[in-house]
Amino acid sequence: MSEQPALADTAARQQLEPAAADGLRAYAARTRESADQLAAVLEDIAANGLPAVEDCTPWEELRETHLARLTAQRPAVA
Repeated sequence: MSEQPALADTAARQQLEPAAADGLRAYAARTRESADQLAAVLEDIAANGLPAVEDCTPWEELRETHLARLTAQRPAVA
């Protein structure tokens, strides 16, 4: 995607509240950071090949860690 805003009649665009605009900018920054991290990993693999199996974490372990993180963020409903 382009970093340029879409061409449109600016008078027809609805402005966001300052807090909403700040939140959207923060989300964009986090998304950009995640994409940069992924790109760095892919570039490393392209330059150096895949890591040794012994140096990798099994996907099941990654899944369980992620599920535990999600559970901690969202308490259970009684």
